[in-house]
Amino acid sequence: MTASRFWRATQALFALIGFITVVMLLIGFMLDVRAIDSTRGGHEPPYTDYSGEPIRWESLDTTANGMVYRGRVLDVLIDCHNGMMHFDIFGLEVPWRALSERALIVHKPAEACRERGFEPRFGGV
Repeated sequence: MTASRFWRATQALFALIGFITVVMLLIGFMLDVRAIDSTRGGHEPPYTDYSGEPIRWESLDTTANGMVYRGRVLDVLIDCHNGMMHFDIFGLEVPWRALSERALIVHKPAEACRERGFEPRFGGV
């Protein structure tokens, strides 16, 4: 095997490894996003006509500021002080938004925060 053929084979191998890695990261990301909220519907007040199971807060980890859903690629942090959601992707924390009115009623994060010893300043309290 000549050096140029060896180099092309090595490049193809690394390109294949890179492609497989990117595909696996995208699949993990999509699975994480779908796992965050498994409820459907109920987007109009009083937010009672939804289907699916609300977030099981007992399955989330407690942090210094709230709770965190640990996914394969994406972590979702809930700040129990101000009700903000943050995404953590490979250590990069990205603030996203405050919890919606629907989320406050359907998933009851303020109650979950109180159960963990926080004093939430969101959710009508």
